Amino acid sequence: MHLVGRAGLRGLLRLMVVASTSCVPANAALAFDFFGLFGSDNTPKPSSTTLPYKVEFEVKGDDDVKRALQDSSNLYKLVETPPPDGESLVLRVKADFAPLIDALWGAGYYNGRVLVDLAGVPLELGRGPENAAARAANAYRNRDVVPVKVIVETGPQFKLRALSIVERGTGRPFDPAVAPPDVLKLKLGDPARTADLRAANARLVDYFRAQSRPLVKAPLPSPVVDHASQTVDVSFPVDPGPRAGIGAVSLTGPKTFDPAVVRSFIYLEQGEPYTPKALENARKSIATIPAVGSVRIREGDRLDANGNLPIFVDVTDRARNLVGASAGYSTLDGPTGRAYYENRNLFGGAERLRIEGATFLAPRNDGTRIKKVGDFKASDIGARFTVSFLKPALAGTQWDFLVDGLAERNRTGGGRFGGYTVRDAGATTALRYRVDEVLSFQGGLKYERGQTSDVLGQVNYQLAGTPVTVRYDATDKPLDPSRGIRLTGTVTPYPSFLGSSVGFTRANATASAYYALDEDARYVLAGRVGLGSIWGGPEDVSRIPANYRFFAGGVGSIRGYRAQSVGPSGPFGFTVGGRGEFDASIEARIKVTDTIGIAPFLDVGGAYRDAIPPLGKTTRAAGREGGATRASAGMGLLYYTGIGPIRVDLAAPLNPRRGDKPVAVYVSIGQSF
Repeated sequence: MHLVGRAGLRGLLRLMVVASTSCVPANAALAFDFFGLFGSDNTPKPSSTTLPYKVEFEVKGDDDVKRALQDSSNLYKLVETPPPDGESLVLRVKADFAPLIDALWGAGYYNGRVLVDLAGVPLELGRGPENAAARAANAYRNRDVVPVKVIVETGPQFKLRALSIVERGTGRPFDPAVAPPDVLKLKLGDPARTADLRAANARLVDYFRAQSRPLVKAPLPSPVVDHASQTVDVSFPVDPGPRAGIGAVSLTGPKTFDPAVVRSFIYLEQGEPYTPKALENARKSIATIPAVGSVRIREGDRLDANGNLPIFVDVTDRARNLVGASAGYSTLDGPTGRAYYENRNLFGGAERLRIEGATFLAPRNDGTRIKKVGDFKASDIGARFTVSFLKPALAGTQWDFLVDGLAERNRTGGGRFGGYTVRDAGATTALRYRVDEVLSFQGGLKYERGQTSDVLGQVNYQLAGTPVTVRYDATDKPLDPSRGIRLTGTVTPYPSFLGSSVGFTRANATASAYYALDEDARYVLAGRVGLGSIWGGPEDVSRIPANYRFFAGGVGSIRGYRAQSVGPSGPFGFTVGGRGEFDASIEARIKVTDTIGIAPFLDVGGAYRDAIPPLGKTTRAAGREGGATRASAGMGLLYYTGIGPIRVDLAAPLNPRRGDKPVAVYVSIGQSF
């Protein structure tokens, strides 16, 4: 996720335009069209060797079918590839009648009429003076483009009169308990659109497959059209086939590491009921292995002797090495840059090693600002170095070995709310056990040495702990979830007997849930709750390293407030962090079109001096005890891409403090939670 302020966003777009145009050849510069925003001139020009034409659609009746007609028309789609003569153009017109009529039927207009005016000569399906039309078209050669008008009379839209699900072969209706009619999601009186009938047929197949019937056969229905009453009767024939279980899983690939690694990520049990969801979960699980490039799961076309369906898994290898770099700019943090190297198969066992270094302008938290070049100091540069190692599937089991290392010099906060400076280095080793695709447990050892300083003073610390983490993720998509829940919880004791200079236990947990209000997930309700607590440590919070205290504000917390600016205050009104934290968010994600969406949201939360947040108390009372609850509201604008949505969030504090900006802007890839 990358955050960019308003000025930074403008600079980023400017950079994208410069980078894109710099690669365009000089002779193509005039044709450059940035995402089609400036339009294009594709009007054909007269020619002596071909017969260019232009197409106009005139719809008499329901004008909404025009797009469907254009999408089905080769005459329309091939306008930039003109035919050599009038005879060829007539053949192109004749070939268009069937798909145009199919488009009308697809919209429920079974009495529609299509006429094509070619250079003033009318043509209809099976009728019309074709030779005269060809001569009229040829008369335009090297003089003008041939005018073509597609005239469509939709007529009345037919309605569904009868619906049934019947046995294939016998035609007997199914018992509603076996094949519920509402599976079709069609109602009597609905428009008899063939597209809706095909979708209903697909839903019928999906229903029986979800009932462990993988060999279901359901040919497309043949509607009975009654032109007199303008109605359609539809029977959906289906052969459910036998119930089946998961059969033997055959694996093809990978080529560069042990297939046992892949098998450890397949949690299918032979004989368990077959469901498409189980296969999709297996595919997603295998795809989490960094060394895997692609995963394809195929099903057998017949059951084995035990009544189970054989499964075939094809895995390809990913490129071993990855090198990358990126740069960005934020109005809050200034310029940033990072470079990284990743090896996805280090020792030939699908091990991943990732090394990353980043440098950035660390925000000042002493009340001073950089106003000119002479104000810049070396201490204004922050840096972070990380290394991570993953060995999946130890000895082919569901155990993974992880090592993470970190060294950094950074400052947080800034503005009138202060912040802290941190210098630290440490490492964590852990073992993770994957129960299945959604649940895992992880435990390990952590050691860290560092120094933090803020308005409360300086803390030199050494911490040795035993972090334990539980993760549960049953969401459907990682970057844009629309269904399911996600839970994460971590507890880390730092006891003195392990060598910690200050003993305490830190715990935090996050839960989020997603609920789609419709089948296509165009309307999604999303909610998140986060809790954190430190207990067992010294009474004086200043003895706890500042980077281990809890703060609120910013992305993933309370949007609209500066990051880590919400919490208990110390001298000069600077935020110093606390022992407890709570935050919650709720938003509605609404797709306005297939690519554009909006997401109104409300955030609430805070950090508190006490380990247990005083959630039942008023803001004023809670503030007296060290930390006030803040709220914000805003609107997100989403642009959906193949990898996930690009979000631009505008958030406003609902109970702002002096120094809070009226509106904050965030840009990110993926949903906010």
